[in-house]
Amino acid sequence: MAEFDDLVLASALAEYAARWPEEGTTVDVFKELLGDAANPFVRDRLAGHFTASCWLVDRSGARTLLTHHRKLGLWLQLGGHADGERDLRIAALREAEEESGLRGLRIEPAIFDLDRHWIPEHKGVAAHWHYDVCYVVHAGEDEAYTVSDESHDLAWRRIAELAAEAGTDPSVQRMARKWMAR
Repeated sequence: MAEFDDLVLASALAEYAARWPEEGTTVDVFKELLGDAANPFVRDRLAGHFTASCWLVDRSGARTLLTHHRKLGLWLQLGGHADGERDLRIAALREAEEESGLRGLRIEPAIFDLDRHWIPEHKGVAAHWHYDVCYVVHAGEDEAYTVSDESHDLAWRRIAELAAEAGTDPSVQRMARKWMAR
């Protein structure tokens, strides 16, 4: 099964590269990690590991749900560690449900965004790279979220404002622009 999931991810990375040719270098780095003999889907791999996140949009597609991340102190998309799950779509959907309390979510199969970012040392865990694979997730009928222990707060934010707002995290700004270009 692991081999099949890795082939699915490799194929999804190739499709992403075709859609976003200017991000070819980023895709290459993700492919290299996928081909690593050490399991890149577990958080114990401090040389870097995959994480999964979601661009969770409301029914209108005009807003996205962001978390004020407890560890990083930034407004970011929902997401987290794969924790051994090699199908990152499953991990992204799990994180969306756990961090928002929302049910009836629907995930798109294609990769929406890739982001490699440095995580500083925290509570004895050495600094390391996260290779984040982000998917679009659509909210269901009920958009009333619950704030989890992983967040200071959650908020529905207008995507058009995020794309232009000074002070927005660059990765969130990039995703807002990608969403608006669809």
